[in-house]
Amino acid sequence: MSEGKKGFFGRLVEGLAKTRDNIVSGIDSIFNGFSAIDDEFYEEIEETLIMGDIGIQTTMAIVEDLRRKVKEQHIKEPSQCKEVLIESMKRQMNLGENAYEFERRTSVVLVIGVNGVGKTTSVGKLAGQLKEQGKKVVLAAADTFRAAAIEQLTEWANRAGVEIIAQQEGSDPAAVVYDAVAAAKSRHADVLICDTAGRLHNKKNLMEELKKINWIIDKEYPDAYRETLVVLDGTTGQNAMVQARQFMEVAKITGIILTKLDGTAKGGIAVAIQSELGLPVKYVGIGEKIDDLQKFNADDFVNALFQAK
Repeated sequence: MSEGKKGFFGRLVEGLAKTRDNIVSGIDSIFNGFSAIDDEFYEEIEETLIMGDIGIQTTMAIVEDLRRKVKEQHIKEPSQCKEVLIESMKRQMNLGENAYEFERRTSVVLVIGVNGVGKTTSVGKLAGQLKEQGKKVVLAAADTFRAAAIEQLTEWANRAGVEIIAQQEGSDPAAVVYDAVAAAKSRHADVLICDTAGRLHNKKNLMEELKKINWIIDKEYPDAYRETLVVLDGTTGQNAMVQARQFMEVAKITGIILTKLDGTAKGGIAVAIQSELGLPVKYVGIGEKIDDLQKFNADDFVNALFQAK
């Protein structure tokens, strides 16, 4: 494990402390407190996982898998179930190859999410990381409705050392994207990242806006690979799941950026999103620094959750 990766894993372990207290201390007391593997044992595990925001469907699948493995492997001791549970959780989160295809192609990345989830910050961090990889990045400040969104993104663009295309507050987001596409093409950019508005309280407006933006990209940049990431706040637990479902109704979501995992007791939502919505969590954020957004790794996440090695 590289130094940077190790540092991030350490911070992830720290960040998931509250979730761990919520889930793992309960799980450990079940594994150590029961003398037999019976229905009550499984019910206690179910309850603990659901309380940790793992989600009902996901919990049922994990416990069902645990029951099957206990039977197959003739496990008699409750304490031996922990490793089986950890492996089952990793499987629930693994949707196969968690692709980052957009990094390898000329791409347009749309980033959506409601105000306050860390959307603009995530756009800035992602731009910084792609720039560090030697990519030419252009940002589009298409969240033109939120006061200070353009200034915030401009600050991130300066910090990351990438170009930003912006108009005035209140201007047409699709017009900004049009200009940004033209700039990305003329500068031979590798990745164009569009910070878009995320006003879920008016889904009709949001849908129209995204439709217009997508139409412009399809027409003006047909060869570009498309990625649409929705940013969710990890501290909101099941509310994040509800938001993800709503965004799935208005856009073809290809992945999730899960922010604010430092200090939340609801980190289990990452498991639920992957398993129940079939959407890969592609990035997790655990702080304010530019490298505090990292590619998601199911093994690292579950290991951090259980403080396993």
